[in-house]
Amino acid sequence: MEFSTYISLFIYFVAMLGIGLYAYRENEKSASGYLLGGRKLSAPVTALSAGASDMSGWMLMGVPGAMYLTGMSSLWIVFGLIVGAWLNYLIVAPRLRAFTEVANNSITIPEYLENRFFDDSKTLRITASLVIIVFFTIYTSSGVVAGGKLFESSFGLNYQWGVFITAGVVVSYTLIGGFMAVSLTDFVQGCIMFIALVLVPTVVVFELGGVNETLHTLQSISPNLLSLFASAETGETIGILSIISLLSWGLGYFGQPHIIVRFMAIKSIRSVPTARRIGMSWMIISLFGAALTGLFGLAYLSKQGITLDDHETVFILLSTILFHPLIAGFLLAAILAAIMSTISSQLLVTSSSLTQDFYSHFLNKTASDEQQVLVGRLSVFLVALVAIFLAFGENQTILSLVSNAWAGFGAAFGPLILLSLLWKKISKQAAITGVITGAVTVLLCIYLPLDDNGTTLSAYIYEIIPGFICSTLALVIVSIVKPHSTKDLVHLYDKYEIHLKNNHP
Repeated sequence: MEFSTYISLFIYFVAMLGIGLYAYRENEKSASGYLLGGRKLSAPVTALSAGASDMSGWMLMGVPGAMYLTGMSSLWIVFGLIVGAWLNYLIVAPRLRAFTEVANNSITIPEYLENRFFDDSKTLRITASLVIIVFFTIYTSSGVVAGGKLFESSFGLNYQWGVFITAGVVVSYTLIGGFMAVSLTDFVQGCIMFIALVLVPTVVVFELGGVNETLHTLQSISPNLLSLFASAETGETIGILSIISLLSWGLGYFGQPHIIVRFMAIKSIRSVPTARRIGMSWMIISLFGAALTGLFGLAYLSKQGITLDDHETVFILLSTILFHPLIAGFLLAAILAAIMSTISSQLLVTSSSLTQDFYSHFLNKTASDEQQVLVGRLSVFLVALVAIFLAFGENQTILSLVSNAWAGFGAAFGPLILLSLLWKKISKQAAITGVITGAVTVLLCIYLPLDDNGTTLSAYIYEIIPGFICSTLALVIVSIVKPHSTKDLVHLYDKYEIHLKNNHP
């Protein structure tokens, strides 16, 4: 690896730490300031931080790798994600911003659910918090593993050193600057990812002699590469159930705490349409840029007679062989940006839950803002230590769990978040049942064997579909059978609708 490549990465690391220090100096010295940025994020920062924290290294490695392997049939998941994200901005964003403010200024998802349903028993808050803490700690570990492997494969560093460097930089700016630092670094990282995903496929097409020549090369490799309905890997036609499963990834957006918390932090409801336009433009261009990187990369590498042992490294390989080492360092920093943006968001959401949903409600009910901020910082550090410990094991079971976390969060929280914002009659008992039903259904789909060969339902259909359906049914049925019994719920919902109407753009 060229020295100038390391210079690019060093500049990137320094910039991230500098943003963390800036956020520390500008942030409000309160729990709300540290954990939610004081609800003053601008529309561009909200949009790009939501996108960057959402996509992770999956967009720069997973999407290009899938397109490289199977061709355009992998675009169905891109279509599903775009539709899901757009609906999330349209339905959830303005309503969640309004409701979390009128529901006693809630700053975490579990706190919102408790205040929304007047759950004095704390059962709903504890249930939601446990789901967040367990899955996000494991989720964070997967990001640390990805960072370690990137340093190992691209820079020749020891895997353990890569883990420590990745975690160390992320923990530093998250611990210092809190939510504002995470959001601002996500904004910068989103910009880096955007430039990289436009630049790489454009240069590849130029090297191949234009779009027509690129498409001709792909056609000569396999006609199925350009088909939406057939896999180039197997040559088989993709069934309707497979297409539905890929599209259903979009359902997960409604229940992802690290994404929807951005909607809670935007400075006003009137800023949501601007954030939606910016966020969706970024997402569409970036996702298709990632897809074309894999597809066009296959054509280029085929012409050069280069084969890949790991199809998910196509972006890394193209970056190192097509660009000057200084630019290659910038492009590799885009992968780190994707990884780090998600790790930092997951760290802070987990820290927020530990601080607000456990410490300040069970261990120290009279905790001052200074104490809560201190506990928040300690929680970031402790969660990171657990994530590093898990990463050193490189446990495949953990990584398999993480691959299903999107479905778990989407099924456990997605239907509840939607109905809590759209339906006045949903009850506390239904909310608790819905969270548990969604999570358990996903786990059963993943692990419960259907035959002697150990085949599970997730082998046939993406587990978020049965999880989402079962959770929704549980919410509706329990709300009808056991409706809420307090007028406070109706009063709060009415207050929310008035606030939403008065502030809607």
